[in-house]
Amino acid sequence: MSMKPFLCIGLLFTVLITSGCWDRTEINDLAFILGAAFDLSDEGEYLLSLQIAIPSSSQGGTGGGGSGQQDKFFVLSATGKNANEAFHKIQNKSSRRLFTAHRSVIFIGESLGRHGIDDVLDVFSHDPRQRLKTYIMIVKGGRGQDVLLTKYPFEQVPTEAVKEMEISGSGLAVTLRDFFIAASSDGISPVMGVIEPESASEVTKGNKNKIFNLTGTAVFKDLKLIGFLDDAETSGLMWATNRMRLGRINAALPDRGGTVGIVLSHAERKITSEVSGDKIKVNLQLHGQGSFVENNTRLDISRPQNLLLVQHALEKSLELQIRKALTKIQKRYKVDSTGFGQEIHRNKPKAWKALKDQWDSKYPMVDISIDVRLSINGAGMAGPPLQLKDKETIK
Repeated sequence: MSMKPFLCIGLLFTVLITSGCWDRTEINDLAFILGAAFDLSDEGEYLLSLQIAIPSSSQGGTGGGGSGQQDKFFVLSATGKNANEAFHKIQNKSSRRLFTAHRSVIFIGESLGRHGIDDVLDVFSHDPRQRLKTYIMIVKGGRGQDVLLTKYPFEQVPTEAVKEMEISGSGLAVTLRDFFIAASSDGISPVMGVIEPESASEVTKGNKNKIFNLTGTAVFKDLKLIGFLDDAETSGLMWATNRMRLGRINAALPDRGGTVGIVLSHAERKITSEVSGDKIKVNLQLHGQGSFVENNTRLDISRPQNLLLVQHALEKSLELQIRKALTKIQKRYKVDSTGFGQEIHRNKPKAWKALKDQWDSKYPMVDISIDVRLSINGAGMAGPPLQLKDKETIK
């Protein structure tokens, strides 16, 4: 008689009696962190703030003051000589174990950014529980704690509002993973998204219903914030670094009575480099496709000659926008946020070996050429501006 059936039954019984969840953590024992903020305290210590979800079952009743709404979160804060010490202090304040895997956004106050964020990043690089897809951004002119405390008109949880704006907007969205990769790579310095209070006066009043805007780029060198790019410069940087996916391009034609604008449906960048002794040249080739969304000039852009004129104006406008961003990064901040050195490293490794140790001094001298080509869809359907009489339209 075969012993295999008895052996299978015995093994199954062993599995059943040894697979209990003796070390499980109940969901009711966890405090879910939605967002985190790192600031520099007035005493020069790290100020850590955590936005924690309030379970719906614990809210009960209706809100005070006739609002009929309950808060979806509360914020715990603590200071410490380093970020880890501050985290442990907050854990001691919480009756539940802090759970970081749901966190969607990390905010860093500008003062801490300029001080340096190496210690903050160290927290995330050694803990396997940290989500590298978490968005990270600088709070320009303010503290990260202020953002966590903000009540948005459309979102009860501000971190969710910011996350949705980052995902759906045309601005710069940088995750912990993106930042770590750039910071640890040769020939490129990391950048970060920026959030800014709409009105500095509202912040000083302590108004918790203030609005924050996603605006621009934070430029880093040696893990220290050294400056900012505005929205237009950020678009130029996104083109130069092949991050542009959505966006709008406008061009003014004052001698034709107004402006034209297109919305992008596709964008791509190619980059080539030439290294000859001390002379380094980088060529950016940019191609975009889009459709008209604005034409308040007198031009009938369904006519080929007018379409060509408008196309050249848009290409020139985009070239100037990119040039402005690159000039600020290259000449003012003197930091390779665009990854031109990375391109040389990948495609000309021998040349990069000679340039690597002196790239900081070489990068500001790189000759950058920009070649823009735009393809405009649906121009034949656009026709002349409908509000103009036929004789006012330029055919």
